[in-house]
Amino acid sequence: MLLDMRGVCSFTDFFVICTGESERQLDTISEEIEGRLKKEGVTPHHHEGTADSGWLLLDFGDVVVHIFAPLEREYYQLEKLWSKAVPLVRMQ
Repeated sequence: MLLDMRGVCSFTDFFVICTGESERQLDTISEEIEGRLKKEGVTPHHHEGTADSGWLLLDFGDVVVHIFAPLEREYYQLEKLWSKAVPLVRMQ
């Protein structure tokens, strides 16, 4: 899911929220995002979390990527927390 955060928060323009089904998938998603953006000269300002925690965060400044395990995504419900953000893309 891609959320346009520009009208609802001051620290980023967009949230990317996605789910991996296993720790291995969470790590792979994170590594792929970082690897592809690094080739474009973009590196994260900050990252936190680990696959075994069920939530990884990659902060690229204008874009913050949240990579969740299914239980953690359901628990934190960022889409509902930031319900005033405009959804730009939703994939299932």
